[in-house]
Amino acid sequence: MGDVAITVPLIQGFLKQHPNIKVTVVSKPFLKPLFKDIENLSFFSVKTKGRHRGFIGLFRLFLDLKKRNPTHFADLHNVLRSKIVRLYFSLLTNVSIAKIDKGRKEKKALTRKKNKVFKPLKTSIERYATVFNELGFKINLNSIKSLEKKALDNETISLVGKKKSIWIGIAPFAAFNSKTYPLDLMKQVVASLSQNNFKVLLFGGKSDVEILTTIESENKNVLSVAGKLNGLKNELDLISNLDLMLSMDSANAHLAAMYNVTTITIWGNTHPYAGFAPFNQPESHQIVPNMKKYPLLPCSIYGNKVFEGYEDVMRNIEPSTIINKIKIILKNKSTI
Repeated sequence: MGDVAITVPLIQGFLKQHPNIKVTVVSKPFLKPLFKDIENLSFFSVKTKGRHRGFIGLFRLFLDLKKRNPTHFADLHNVLRSKIVRLYFSLLTNVSIAKIDKGRKEKKALTRKKNKVFKPLKTSIERYATVFNELGFKINLNSIKSLEKKALDNETISLVGKKKSIWIGIAPFAAFNSKTYPLDLMKQVVASLSQNNFKVLLFGGKSDVEILTTIESENKNVLSVAGKLNGLKNELDLISNLDLMLSMDSANAHLAAMYNVTTITIWGNTHPYAGFAPFNQPESHQIVPNMKKYPLLPCSIYGNKVFEGYEDVMRNIEPSTIINKIKIILKNKSTI
């Protein structure tokens, strides 16, 4: 979901810079709300467990998309499914085609133990923009803007209440433990923030509901919205109304950033230099472990690999570091 969220402000900006172009986004149905309200954009839902399942299904997907008479095919994912559909377009049509270069060679150099090349790589949004450039559509990244804040529906308001204070969202989990801030330390962060008259909203998936509900019960001014919102659309609308989001290197950071919500990210065995820092957020909002103490970071791009002795690098980040950064940022925002 994070990768797809990064494309949203880029595609919106692309369409504003090229108002005569129409775009069809092809992805899984649950991601459709990410692209709502973008002019000249339609969404095609891929049924990976139905009509578009398997190789035959992917040929059906090609035929379904071909009916739309596309002139260009931008593969922003470059995985097995998109490669197969791309191949069909290449062999059976005259559609112009371009694919993303994921920079695997330089990412390998960034994450290896020996002869590590520690330097910032292209951001994901830059890699996506290059695909459009190769198709002949120039994109001015400096003019790309975030999405606008959304109004909350009555159901969401009844859950979280009307906004009368600063709202801080916290998404404390990630796909891998190596990039998840230790829960005992995160509880300290939540407890401290809740005592400052901030409203803390906890975000997570279905598997996180029990833990987040417990944290809610242990603190005032804290509400877990995990499993309580009516679909992704309502979750996105709520995120757009936050004053600040605290997240791991995970999808929630990108969802918040695409709405220009101040986003602080905590990094463990991954690192912002791989290009996955949230859109339009300053480097100062990215909290990483002490690189002098852990010079082999990052261990991996996605958090699925950990070097020996690097299992607990996130414990190097004190809760006070996170709390103080949040307070300073919110104080500065209030004076603007």
